[in-house]
Amino acid sequence: HVQLVQSGGGLVQPGGSLTLYCAASGRTNEMYGMGWFRQAPGKEREFVAALSRVSERTSYSDSVKGRFTISGDTKWDTLYLQMASLKPEDMAVYYCAADMTARIIPSTTRSSYAYWGQGTQVTVSS
Repeated sequence: HVQLVQSGGGLVQPGGSLTLYCAASGRTNEMYGMGWFRQAPGKEREFVAALSRVSERTSYSDSVKGRFTISGDTKWDTLYLQMASLKPEDMAVYYCAADMTARIIPSTTRSSYAYWGQGTQVTVSS
């Protein structure tokens, strides 16, 4: 079992930056991937970014590529999503998630992720 606790959301102006944190505990040695997803009101939860612990490869959605960076500390106790050049369309509830399957290419699919954080609101507004 893995527990994920998120922090770091909040209000930011367009063009600003924000970092989200995802603290992992429990069987973190069996976590092989980490993903970030987001859900805006009235929309489906969508993929944002993912990281493979096996290959250290990353995947990003086209909408955030070049602006967001996913990373983790060496023990994968804390995972990060650094967000820059934020836009109003980035406003959503963001979720981190843990993949317990070893993959060379990190999964962009929600069903691959077994454990989820509680979500944190990111508001982009002037």
